[in-house]
Formats: sequence, structure tokens, C-alpha cells
Amino acid sequence: MIKYFVYCRKSTDEADRQVLSIEAQITELKEFAKRENLEVVDFFTEAKTAKKPGREKFEQMLKLIEKGEANGILSWHADRLARNSVDGGKIIYLLDTGKLLSLKFPTLWFENTQQGKFMLSIAFGQSKYYIDNLAENVKRGIRQKLRNGVYPNKAPIGYLNEPRKKLIEVDQKTSRLVRKAFLLFASGKYTFVDIDKFFFEHKIKSSTNKYLRTDKIRNMLRSPFYYGVFEFAGETYQGTHKPLISKTLFDKCQEIIKRKSKTHINHKDEFWFLGLSKCKECNSAITAEKHFKFYPKTRGKVRYDYYRCGKKHGFCSQKYVSTGEFEKQIREILWSHSLHGLNARKMLNWLHADEINERKTVENKISLLKPQLSNIEQKLDRLLTSYLDQVIETTEYQKVKKKFIEEKTNFEEQISSFEKNQFLWVELVRDFISSAQEAHKI
Repeated sequence: MIKYFVYCRKSTDEADRQVLSIEAQITELKEFAKRENLEVVDFFTEAKTAKKPGREKFEQMLKLIEKGEANGILSWHADRLARNSVDGGKIIYLLDTGKLLSLKFPTLWFENTQQGKFMLSIAFGQSKYYIDNLAENVKRGIRQKLRNGVYPNKAPIGYLNEPRKKLIEVDQKTSRLVRKAFLLFASGKYTFVDIDKFFFEHKIKSSTNKYLRTDKIRNMLRSPFYYGVFEFAGETYQGTHKPLISKTLFDKCQEIIKRKSKTHINHKDEFWFLGLSKCKECNSAITAEKHFKFYPKTRGKVRYDYYRCGKKHGFCSQKYVSTGEFEKQIREILWSHSLHGLNARKMLNWLHADEINERKTVENKISLLKPQLSNIEQKLDRLLTSYLDQVIETTEYQKVKKKFIEEKTNFEEQISSFEKNQFLWVELVRDFISSAQEAHKI
């Protein structure tokens, strides 16, 4: 009597999504064996893909069959046994040598004859063709996404994958904080650990619902995706997603990373006026001190801050003053230097005249940049044509394309900056004039 091994397999491959679970397969095969009066001697279950050889349980089962411990296999379908030519060939070889006498499938008829083995090889071939075709369809979809400037992967933090449109869109909940993280790091005052703490405080997590570690922070700050460009399989692409930062800010972060800046300022202990003032009597630099006083009755400790002359140039009669008194003296000096009515109006009139001239200058600059941008776009088109015509090698194509895309991004950023911020300096000067008028109120 033929002894059967039951083999059940389920993987996470796209092709296996509709296949019964391992538990369901076992249940169905037990009922089938009972109905067909088959002797089952052992069960082999595996949660692995069959696209490639090397399944441990499958190999173990075949070795036991070669030893004669069983001479039949019961499985849900032929594609549970093999989806590649190597494993399919092993099954047919065992049939040819007589080590394997029978194959039983509830979903497929098989008899151990020349015709049956031929039909089995076709079934194995269909499984392999399905996998190969599926893989090619996936690759074709990825290539189309790349041509459309869509990143064919999970969206990084600050973005979301939009399943309906199959696009990557800005995550309104986290994008603002991601942009702030770049700004903080670019200031040179924050380390990777500081950014990690910043995200932790704001409960920012990765797509796997885990808090970001410093290595993830480093990768984020190095990713060109955030200024609108991404790399895939060694090639650079211009993305269609909305950038969160400018390339200028990105480049600044790269400079900080190269320097491996570890600067961190503790603002709590900072004295804001140090380095800005000197003693009127002896011209020594003003220094500051903090003192703590313990009050036994309340068992509390209070901090007091003082400014005093550094006395670096010999004797000086000036004594220390409290922070409040020192700030009062600063306000008096600011009042004496505040900008008053008539002068302020004159400066605003001059500013208006400069604004008109600036408008013409900006328009001229934009008109010079647009042809350069168009030229780069034409170069990219010609480069692609040369690559498709096999005039240049893949490595050279990727290298030159990356260079052109960076130049294109720079031109687009300059034009955008001029269009959005052409009069930003005017507003800044207006704010300065307003602040100068109100300086004594600081």
C-alpha cells in the first residue's frame, strides 16, 4: 500500500494571497485522505515562498522519500510543491526512478504515466510562468512609477502613501515637525540625539509604529527625497511629490553632518548680554554669575543671576547688579538710540524707491534663469535618447543624469525663491525700522 506524506505550504507572496491557510489545507487534505482511503504517515508544513529552491521541510520530505519511508505525496495543488524548475524537476525525477509512486491533489488529477508526468510538468511550468509573469508585471509597474517621478516604495516619515491615487502625499500631521527638525539641525546647535528627543517629545513614530533611533534620524537628514529628488537602484529621479525643504537647507544639513557637529546650547543657563557690553568705568568685559540661596523654612532653593564688571584692567569701583537692574540700563541705552518719527518716515520713503528698482532687477534675473532651466531639460531629454539608443553605458547615464537633475533642481529653486521671496528683504527692513522705533520697549 502506498504511504503518503502530506505537504502544506503558504507564503506571503502576492501569488499566494488567495490560497488556503496551512490549517485549512490540513483540514481539507485530512478529509480527502479519509474519503480516498489514503494512508498518511506524516505532515510537513512550511511558510516559505516556492519561487526559489531551498525550502527546508520540502528537502527533508524528499530525502525521506528517497530512503523509502513514504512513496506518495498528498498536497492541495501542484503549485504548493514547486514554483521553480529545480524543485519541479526533483519531483519528476523521483517519479522516473520509482521512488515516488503517487501524487494526489484535491484540485488536480494526476496518474503516474508518461502522459501524467507530462501534464504535471506543464502544471509546474504554469506555476513558474505565473511567478515570472507576476515579477515582470511588478517590475513594469515600478518602471512606470519611476518614469512618472513617483517613489516606488514606502513613503518616508513626513509623507504618506495614498493607496487610491497610488501617489506619495505630504502627511499633514508630521510634515511640519520633520521640516522643523531639518531647520533645527541646520542651525548647528542640535545633534542627532537632540532631534531624536525632539521627535520623541512630539510622539513622532515610523511607519512600523516605533520611535526613531539616531541612525534613522541620520538617514532622514541625508535623504534627498525631502527636497524633491530620490534615488532608486543607483539612479536619480526628479520626484513629483511636494518637497518639505529647499535644497539649500538640505545642503546646509549635509555640511553639518560632515563636520559631525556636537554643539548643544543649554539655554537655561545662558546669559543673553554677555559679549555685548563693557564696563563704562574701566572698559572691562561684563561677566555674569548665578547664585543659589537655600531657605530653611520653605526648604526651597532660589536662583539669583547677577552681572558685574570683569575687573580685568585693575581696580574698578563698580559693583554687581541684578539681572533686572542690568536690563533696565540696557533699555535706557536703547531708548537713546531709538529711531524717531521724521527719520523713520524718510527711511520708509527710500525703501519704497528701492522696492521699485528691486522689482525690475528680480524680473531680469528670472528671465535669465528660465532659458538655463529649459536648456537643462533639453539635455536630460537628449541624454535619455542617447541611453535608449545604447550610445552610452548605464553607469555613465546614471552619473550624468544625477548631475543634470541637481542642476535642474537648483535652477527651479532659484526661480521659486525669487518669485516667492523677491521682496522679503523689504519686509525685513520695514520690520527693522518698526523695531528701531520700538527698541526702548523691549
